[in-house]
Amino acid sequence: MCRVPRPRFLPLALTATVAALSVALCSCSSTAGSAAGAPPAAAAGAGGDAPRMTQQEMNARPRAELRQGGTLTWAIDQYSTQWNPVQADGSEASTNDVVKALLPTFWRSDAGGVQTPNPAYLTDVRSELQQGKQVVVWTLNPKAHWSDGTPITWRDLRANWQALGGQDPAYKTATTNGFDQVESVVRGQDDYQAVMTFKEPYSEWQAMFNNAGNAPLLPERYVSTPELFNTSFKNRIPVTAGPFKVGSMDPKTRTVTAVADPGWWGDKPLLDKIVFRAYDTGAMPEAFAKGEVDFYNNGPNTEGYKLIRSTPGGEVRRAGGPNLRQLVLNGRSPLLEDARVRQALIQAIDRAEITRTDLAGLDWPYVPMNNHFLVPSQHGYQDNSNGLSRFDPDAARATLDSLGWKAGPNGVRGKDGKELVLRYVAPAANNLAANESEEVTRMLAAVGVTVQVQTVPAGEYFDGYVYKHDFDLTSFSLLGTPFPVSNSISTFQQDSGSNWAQVGSKALDKAMADAAKADTVDDETAALNRADTEAWQVAGLVPLYQRPAIYGVRKELANIGATGLGDVVYENIGLTK
Repeated sequence: MCRVPRPRFLPLALTATVAALSVALCSCSSTAGSAAGAPPAAAAGAGGDAPRMTQQEMNARPRAELRQGGTLTWAIDQYSTQWNPVQADGSEASTNDVVKALLPTFWRSDAGGVQTPNPAYLTDVRSELQQGKQVVVWTLNPKAHWSDGTPITWRDLRANWQALGGQDPAYKTATTNGFDQVESVVRGQDDYQAVMTFKEPYSEWQAMFNNAGNAPLLPERYVSTPELFNTSFKNRIPVTAGPFKVGSMDPKTRTVTAVADPGWWGDKPLLDKIVFRAYDTGAMPEAFAKGEVDFYNNGPNTEGYKLIRSTPGGEVRRAGGPNLRQLVLNGRSPLLEDARVRQALIQAIDRAEITRTDLAGLDWPYVPMNNHFLVPSQHGYQDNSNGLSRFDPDAARATLDSLGWKAGPNGVRGKDGKELVLRYVAPAANNLAANESEEVTRMLAAVGVTVQVQTVPAGEYFDGYVYKHDFDLTSFSLLGTPFPVSNSISTFQQDSGSNWAQVGSKALDKAMADAAKADTVDDETAALNRADTEAWQVAGLVPLYQRPAIYGVRKELANIGATGLGDVVYENIGLTK
């Protein structure tokens, strides 16, 4: 199962201000001069250097080389109940895969995370200082409109800011994504221009209204009040404004069919339709091998990797990216309220061994990830854990002893009449979660902590457990974006709707805020690493490893695959001639 946290920049023939900050910070290294399809260099084992990965593997082809028509069946891991991707219950990979075909994105992101304005929605965009304040002027394409005929105007941008600005807690947002730094959005020279003024500089302003940042524009009509924002996209997608529109939604078959929208004003979609069908992640490889699906996110599934390679007409597409696998400790669970207990548990878990067993059989390095915000090979990556990242069961035992959690006659630690027995919630049919829960159970038993694994239906995992904080321990993947600050703020901010561990600190909030308004790469990197130091101390989210971006794809499909720091241009997905 995958969650998508929230969320850098080059102009088109427009007037977008370029921020060199993003390019250096976001670009994952790649082999100089290597072809997009070149395989990554694998490290030999634990402790090796991070690989020099290809940036992207998409079978990129010009539209002229592709044929008109066809259907793509795309496997997603959950049929959503909340289709608003920036609502607290809607921030899922499956939701985003669907709505990105349907909703506006103001930007295009390339393999290195460089942002270019999308002319389908913007005719001009610029960021400038006015009287000491950052002002972004968004000039909209007057041809752009919602599927109900309503034009896209400055009012939509204002409504998105009011919903995501964090001023009204009744809006149950997954992220504020920089909108909390905005003080006003007003009409410009006409209805097709919005003038956005920031309270203080925001370095990642291009993450706004951006598919690469998992934050598309939403319509004013359906987000202008908390009730509308929270419920209008519940079990439906009421309006669209993209190259595809909703053809049908069927919760029984867990299928959404998107069809080419004849009212779309941009490049005509090459495909006739995209069928998004939900499968348990463990069932996807076999569905691909049987020809039921044409494209799916395999991730670090070794058996799936082998099956893709042996499937006639199928191929593996893989690349480096900002994705990670993580362990979550619920800081508000009665037995885990003390950060020192959580720190001890982290030291008792051999993350290198989990990485090795999760990734066995893949051409990927068995190297744990030791930073919450930056992946290995990303600019500024370093270990700020002050020793907490090191597997040290003796230190864990000593800490638990000092806190009064003493081993009882049965070997299980207890205190004040309570035993240290934790519940690990894992989604069914997920080989990674099964392995991780088994390994964590074994490792914590060695220091006197009992773990009881509760396997739950994959379709109920997020809605029924993660969102409700109904677990002591769990693990899932986070699919990142080109924006390391926007990507992570909501996950670590105190009292955020997406803070699954429910822990944080003022120092962590301050460091993230400093990163958000940084003027240079060095300033942002320094602030992110200060935030990482604090994240290790609050000990809620524990990075395991950089998650391999591995996809199973039909060979004839073009312009889709492992995007790296880029995004999918849905109207350009097509079949080779």
